[in-house]
Amino acid sequence: LDRDDVQMAHAHLTIAARHAPRDPGVLLAHAQVLWQLGAVDDARTALETLVSIEPGHHVAWLLLGEVRQASGDSQGALRAWQQAITRAQAVGQWLNRETTDPAIVDVVMRNMEQLRKARRACLFESYQDVRDTFGAQAVTRVERALTGYLGEWDATPPDPRQRPKFFYFPGLPEGPYHDPMLHRWAPALRESWLDLRQEAMELLAEDRDFESFLGLEPGQNREGYVGGSNPNAAWDAYFFYRHGQRLDAHHARCAKTSAVLESIELCRVANQAPEVCFSVIRPQSTIVAHYGVTNTRLVMHLPLIVPRDCALDIIGARAHHWQEGELMMFDDTFQHGAWNRSDEPRLILLMDCWNPHLSEAEKVAVKQIVEAIDAFEN
Repeated sequence: LDRDDVQMAHAHLTIAARHAPRDPGVLLAHAQVLWQLGAVDDARTALETLVSIEPGHHVAWLLLGEVRQASGDSQGALRAWQQAITRAQAVGQWLNRETTDPAIVDVVMRNMEQLRKARRACLFESYQDVRDTFGAQAVTRVERALTGYLGEWDATPPDPRQRPKFFYFPGLPEGPYHDPMLHRWAPALRESWLDLRQEAMELLAEDRDFESFLGLEPGQNREGYVGGSNPNAAWDAYFFYRHGQRLDAHHARCAKTSAVLESIELCRVANQAPEVCFSVIRPQSTIVAHYGVTNTRLVMHLPLIVPRDCALDIIGARAHHWQEGELMMFDDTFQHGAWNRSDEPRLILLMDCWNPHLSEAEKVAVKQIVEAIDAFEN
């Protein structure tokens, strides 16, 4: 390659790839040579193999975007560049021209600008049908939220306690606590609490099929997530919906709970919501303070089993001590934690729900924007 003998380089790298078909260095070099020789499909295969082996290889993602673009796959190219930029910036590279390798800086900057424009157009297009149906005025707040998400203005919430990890929707009533009865289905949920409690108690008596709410594997380090005096401190869950996916076996096992859930409005966003579970804080366990992802969704709690000295702790606000059968709803983009300082488990029905201060048009638009972001970035 140094002496521009691409054909001989290709011959050597073909042999190397045969002997080391999953070696990242060989795959990248082979893909670069194939690209120079115009073997676009073979270069793409090598690069897609490489990023499947080493997903953090941002240079491979960058080249894969170029190869996909050359093969006519514009959307695939954008997704590859999105991966390249996200992964590079996660390790402190490609933040600007100064943090980018001079050999590729022009390519990186060009692709970043192309990605920014395409992403913006895609997200605004994602809710065009809502604008057409309800009118531009109905989505004014949505547009403000989206331009904030895109970094076109400083979308930091004015309350320093509130820091959404993903998407901030301005113009909604402020404060961490909200009236659960703003949802028309809330009374029916509250009235069913004894049926739900019965099924929850049966599950807790068996104490199987609960999993870490945080998705942690057994033995995985929980520091920074869960603490407390219990050496086996844990925040566990029995999911009915997880990342928007319905767990049919759990619904079948808890028929009364399932019937209630299916009778009310759930916040449905593909691959994201609803998230509904029996949430258990184990004895002498503390959930470390953290932030939620977006204020377009709030969190509803229906307390079912509440021993003494258990509370939700909104940092900088009053703590909420759960009362069995009494609904509460809060904005989890406010920093919050929780504790169970008793010697018994605390169990609630936990579910995300639409922020009731959003209009129907805004709910549909937000759903479609979030789904478009997920499709674009994955």
